Amino acid sequence: MLSESEGYDLLREYGVPVPAFESVTSPKAAGAAAERIGFPVVMKIVSPQIVHKSDAGGVIVGVGSEEQAAAAFTKIVESAKEYDSEAEIVGVIVEEQAAPGLELIIGGKTDPAFGKVLTFGMGGTLVELMKDVTLRILPITEEEVRCMVHEINAYPLIAGYRGMKPRDEEGLVQTILSVARFFEEAANVVEFDINPLRLYEKGSLAVDARVIVDDHPPELVIEDRLELPLEYFNPRSVAVIGASSDSKKMGYAVMHNLLQFPGQLYPVNNKRSDVQGLKAYRSVKDIPAPVDMAVVTVPANFVPMVIEECGQKGIPIVVVITAGFKEMGETGRALEERIMAIAKGYGTRIIGPNCLGLIVPPRGLDTTYVHESPRAGNIAFISQSGAIINTVVDWSLAEDIGFSAVVSVGNQADLNFLDYLNWVKRDPKTKGVILYIEEIKNGKAFMKVVEEVAREKPVVAIKSGSSTKGQAAASSHTGSLSGSYDVYMEAFRRSGVIPVHTLTGTFQVAEMLASPKGYPQGKRAVVITNAGGFAVLSSDYSERYGIELVDLPPEIVEEMNGFLPEFWNKNNPIDLLGDATDKRFQKTFELLAKHDDLWDIAFVVSFPNLVLSSEQIANEIVRFSGLTGKMIVGTLLGGDSMQRGRSILREHQIPSFEELDFTFRVMGRILWQQFR
Repeated sequence: MLSESEGYDLLREYGVPVPAFESVTSPKAAGAAAERIGFPVVMKIVSPQIVHKSDAGGVIVGVGSEEQAAAAFTKIVESAKEYDSEAEIVGVIVEEQAAPGLELIIGGKTDPAFGKVLTFGMGGTLVELMKDVTLRILPITEEEVRCMVHEINAYPLIAGYRGMKPRDEEGLVQTILSVARFFEEAANVVEFDINPLRLYEKGSLAVDARVIVDDHPPELVIEDRLELPLEYFNPRSVAVIGASSDSKKMGYAVMHNLLQFPGQLYPVNNKRSDVQGLKAYRSVKDIPAPVDMAVVTVPANFVPMVIEECGQKGIPIVVVITAGFKEMGETGRALEERIMAIAKGYGTRIIGPNCLGLIVPPRGLDTTYVHESPRAGNIAFISQSGAIINTVVDWSLAEDIGFSAVVSVGNQADLNFLDYLNWVKRDPKTKGVILYIEEIKNGKAFMKVVEEVAREKPVVAIKSGSSTKGQAAASSHTGSLSGSYDVYMEAFRRSGVIPVHTLTGTFQVAEMLASPKGYPQGKRAVVITNAGGFAVLSSDYSERYGIELVDLPPEIVEEMNGFLPEFWNKNNPIDLLGDATDKRFQKTFELLAKHDDLWDIAFVVSFPNLVLSSEQIANEIVRFSGLTGKMIVGTLLGGDSMQRGRSILREHQIPSFEELDFTFRVMGRILWQQFR
C-alpha cells in the first residue's frame, strides 16, 4: 500500500484535487509542517499495516497550533502502537483540514475475471454500513459516469435536497473520469479508494487516498476462440468407450441414453463382444467406420490411453464424463494436463472432463446419464453444474419445456463457455440461451462473446455465489463494497445478459424472450383482468418492479363505456369484473390492439370461475396476440382447472405464468436489463 502522500501525488498528476500535505517523522517536524500548511490541520498515521486509521486512533482533526501538532504526533504514534504492536510506523502525514462537505467514495479494484472495476457512492466512516454504491467495469464513458452519479440512493443530496443548494455535479463527473483514467493507465495499481471525496457547491477535495500496487499485476487478455464446425455437435456416429451392460456402471447409463440416437452407435468394451444388444469393439481403433464423437466413461488413469487412441482414429471431439482430474488436486491436475497435451497433438477437442455430458435433443443425441432425456425445444442450457442439469432436465419433463442443447461444461480443460456460446449463436434450433455460472476465468473474453450472442438471441443467466460468507478480509473499503457477484451483475448488464435469481425464473424469462415477439419495446403496460383484487395487486407489483402502467386516454375510456358495464373501473388496470365473458375480453382486446401505440406490454390476468373457462380466455389471448406485434403475457391463476388454458398459451408460444407477483418480477428483471 502506498503512503497517503504517494497516493496524493499520483492523483494530483491526473488533475484530482488533493489537500496541501507534508509527511513528517518527529513531533518538531509536525509542528513546523502544520505552520507552513496553515491551521487548522488534520494529522494521520502512516503505516502499511493499518488500513482503517480511525479505528487505530490514528487520526486527529482540528489541530490549531505548533504545540498541538507536536502533541498530536506523539499521541497518534502511541495509539497506533497500542492498536497493533507489530505495525511498521512510517510517520505521520500533516494535511490541510478540508471544509465539511458531502462525503463520497470513488474506488477501484481489479477483479480476477473482469479486470479493473470502478466504484462510486456515499463515503465516510459509515461507507460499509450504508453500501450505497454503484460500479462499472472499465473502460467507461462520460455517459456511464453520469449514470453512476444518478444511480446512488443519495443522489438527491448531490442535486439539492430540502432547500440545500446543489453540489458541483459537473465537477464530480469530471473528477470521476480523471480517477478512471488514472486507474486505467496506472498498470501497477490494483486497488484504491478515495474516501472521503468531499463535494462542495463548487469543486471537490480528495481528503483520504489509499492506493495498493503490485509490481506484477495480473494481465487479462481477450482470448479469441476459433468457432468449431457445427458438425462437431451434430455427429453421425458416436462411440461409447467404457460402454457396459451392468446397470450399476456409468457406461451403462450413457449407453442406454444413446440407444435412441438415430446415427451409428458403437460400444467399446475390451471384455465383451456385445453391449446392450449392439456389437462391441475392444478398442475405438477397431471400429471399421469413421467416428464423429466419442464418449469416455472409463476410470481416470485409463483416459490418457483412450485419448491417444481417439486421436489415432481421427475422432474430432471427445466427451470425457470421467472425474478424477484437477478437481481432485495436484495429481489429478497433472493427469488432466497430460490428456490435454495428447489431444492437442492430434487436434482432438475435449468436452469436460468431469462433466455430465452433452445433449442435443433435436438430434436425438444424449451422451449423459440423466434419468430421462429431455424433449426437443428452442432453449440452450449451458451449466457449470452437472447436478443442476440433472434436476432441471427432470423438472422440464413435468413442465413440458424443451431444449435445443444441454451442455455440462465440467472442468473446461479445452472447450469452455466461449466455445459453447459460439456454437448456440449459430445453431438455428436455438432461440434463447440459459447459463448457470459459478465462475468465469476470462471475463473480458466472455463479455465480448456473450454480447455478440445477446444481440441475436436472448441470454439469461443465474450466477451462484451471491453470499459474502467466506470472503477474505478486504484491503480497502472498495474491496469490501464491490464483491465478485456485483461485478458479474455489472458484466451481465454491460453484455446484454439478463440475470435471474431462481432456476424456474430463469426458464420463464428464457421462454418468454425466445417467443416470436422477442424483447418488449418499452416499459409501458396495460393490465386486463376480471378480478378487482388482482387489479390492485397488479398496480402494486408494477410499481415495485419498475413497470409503467399507462393512463387510458379519455377517448379510449369513452369507447370502452360503449360495451363494458356502467360500473367498470375506467382505469388501468382494466377490471372487466367477475362476470366477464369471452366476448367482453374480445372487445377489450380488439380496442387495445387498435391503439397499441399507447403500450408495449399487455398483461392478461384471469382466475377460475364458472362464467369463463381457462380454454376460452386462452383462445382470446391467442387472438389478441395475433392482432398486435406487442408482447402479450398471460397469468392464469389457480390450479388444475386452468391447466388447459396454460397449455394453449404454451402451444402458441405466448408467455404464461401461474403466479401474479412472479409475472411482474420476471418482466421487471427483463426491463431492468433492457432499459436501465
